[in-house]
Amino acid sequence: MRVKATIAYDGSAFYGFQRQTSTPQTVTGHIEAVLKQLHIDTQVVGSGRTDRGVHATGQVIHFDLPEYWQDLEKLQSIFNRRLEAVRFRSLKKVPDSFHARFDAKKRLYRYLFKTQLPTVFERKYLSYYPSGFDVPKLHEALSLFEGEHDFRYFHKTGSKPHSTVRTLFAARHYTKHHLHVMTFEANGFLRSQVRMMVESSMQYALGMLSKETLMQQLSGECKSITRLAPAAGLYLAKIYY
Repeated sequence: MRVKATIAYDGSAFYGFQRQTSTPQTVTGHIEAVLKQLHIDTQVVGSGRTDRGVHATGQVIHFDLPEYWQDLEKLQSIFNRRLEAVRFRSLKKVPDSFHARFDAKKRLYRYLFKTQLPTVFERKYLSYYPSGFDVPKLHEALSLFEGEHDFRYFHKTGSKPHSTVRTLFAARHYTKHHLHVMTFEANGFLRSQVRMMVESSMQYALGMLSKETLMQQLSGECKSITRLAPAAGLYLAKIYY
C-alpha cells in the first residue's frame, strides 16, 4: 500500500534531506529509522532534495506499507511522537503508481530575510542582508529568471542532472511585517539554484553586481557568481500535483 505524506522539518537539525552513507542524521534517515522500529522495511522517496540547513513546510514524500497498516491516523501520531525535528502534517493512501518526485508539476520555495541582524533565536531560520538595497532593482533581477532557461551556471557543482533547463513560472519579492520574502515557483530546481538566484539578485540590488554580468551568467556566457545565500532563510513550501 502506497502512502503520501506532507511533512515539515527544521533543516538546522539535519545534514540534508537525502539519506547518506556517512551519517544517519538526515530527514530521510530519521523517518526510515522509525519505520524500521515498526518492522516496516521500505524506502522514503521525496519530491526533491534539500541541502543541509534548508527547511521545509510542505515537503511531500511517499513510501510503501504492508497491507495490515490500515490505521494511518495512528501511524501519523507515532511519527509525530518519535520525530523531534520532523512533523507529519498529513498522511493518506494513494494509488501504487503515485511518485512524489516524478508526478510533481510545480515546486514553490520561500526565502526569508531581515535587514537587521537576526536574534539568537532567529538565526537558524532567517537570513540577513543589509538595508538600503534597491527594491526595484531586486524586482528587476528576479524577473530576469522567469521563463525557460538553461541554469547550468546557477547550481552547485558536484551534481550531474540529466538536464539543466528549467522553467521558472514566477519569482517575486514582498514584505510582511519585519520580514522580506522571496518566492520562486518552477517545474523543478537544480541543487542550490534558489540560493544562487537569491544571492545574485541581492548583489545586483545592493550595487555589487552589474546587470550585464548577471545576464552573461544566465545566458551561459561565463560564470562570475558562485556565492550562495545562507541556507537558514530557505524553505521548501509547497509541491503541486
